[in-house]
Amino acid sequence: MEVQLTADQQAFVRQAIQSGRLTSEQEAVREALALWEERERRRVAFLATLDDARASLARGEGRAITQESMRELAAEVGERGRARLILELGVELGAQR
Repeated sequence: MEVQLTADQQAFVRQAIQSGRLTSEQEAVREALALWEERERRRVAFLATLDDARASLARGEGRAITQESMRELAAEVGERGRARLILELGVELGAQR
């Protein structure tokens, strides 16, 4: 296979070789392909997660996100956090006695 790089790409590869980051043009191509493969794996995994989320919503599982639901969620989290802090402080005070 023969690949034609742009002048900017060639300069980029030459700089990487000169700096010792890469040892050859072939290594540059292999690394670029490895990065592309990894990006594609992440993309496929994301799309699968998105499909799962859509299916979950279609089954009625989930929560509609509105400004009001976000306020309610923030209040719930705050209440749980305060309750946990009180519990932890109570345990610490009990241990100090």
